[in-house]
Amino acid sequence: MHKRFLIALYFIILASAGQAQEIQARLSVITSKVSTQVDKKIFQTLQSGLTNFLNSRKWTQDVFQPSEKIQCSFLITIEQDLGNNVFKGKMTVQAARPAYNTTYDSPLLNFMDDAITFKYQEFQPIEFNENKVQGNDPLVANLTAVLAYYVNIILGFDYDSYSLRGGDVYFQKAWNIVNNAPDSRDISGWKSFEGLRNRYWLAENMNNSRFALMHDVLYSYYRSGMDVFFENEEAGRSGIINSLNFLNTINTENPNSMIMQLFFQGKGNELMKVFSKAGGEQKSRAKDLLTRLDITNSNLYKDLR
Repeated sequence: MHKRFLIALYFIILASAGQAQEIQARLSVITSKVSTQVDKKIFQTLQSGLTNFLNSRKWTQDVFQPSEKIQCSFLITIEQDLGNNVFKGKMTVQAARPAYNTTYDSPLLNFMDDAITFKYQEFQPIEFNENKVQGNDPLVANLTAVLAYYVNIILGFDYDSYSLRGGDVYFQKAWNIVNNAPDSRDISGWKSFEGLRNRYWLAENMNNSRFALMHDVLYSYYRSGMDVFFENEEAGRSGIINSLNFLNTINTENPNSMIMQLFFQGKGNELMKVFSKAGGEQKSRAKDLLTRLDITNSNLYKDLR
């Protein structure tokens, strides 16, 4: 009997390991702008439910060790109570992945989505079905659809950073969510005509052959750049310069695209540190590319001398 118990325990542990989740997410709900007439305890329950949704759901077919889980955060700021348990706000999504052989986490995604509208009653089920993204009530389904969308975008970026075109399946999943997104008068962010930098355009760019080089950018920047920087700074810088050359081609062929701006968000200080000790020719090339490609941080890069 004791032997049978040990065998059963072994298979339980093995099965549990096989179901190890991929995401290590921190999620916070900020409610300072919500009327005092609304019971804030509702949002504590929501925060707990969404955190569990992100971290306990199996998002891929692969097995992740605890140390391999993707570190990410979601900050939901509720800005308006529309009545009937419907709320409007914004969401900041951040993700990072470790540079090989270091304790440093390099930014993967840093984006603010300012079009989050959803319906929530305390203790309602937190559900998402990729085969029925709309759910039974679009406003109820919208929040988990948005979260699932960004999880797949994060997975796509992460997998692309380790293997060329490795993230394709997850970008396609994000595109599927866009094409089947909850639809209601109060819901926005899923359609092309609702803005130039929204969920539609991010997924569109990552699935459009016009932006195929973006996958090379992600692979070159992380796998051939940040991952080798610790052991060989010169080789690491060369990998990152290569990714900047790809970005320059993308920008020439597709000026003012969403994906260009998104790539550089959160990377300014990292890029400054990478090239601050570069040789004269390489530093000059990096400065020229960065000041043209990352307009937001152009003043920062002018210090590269």
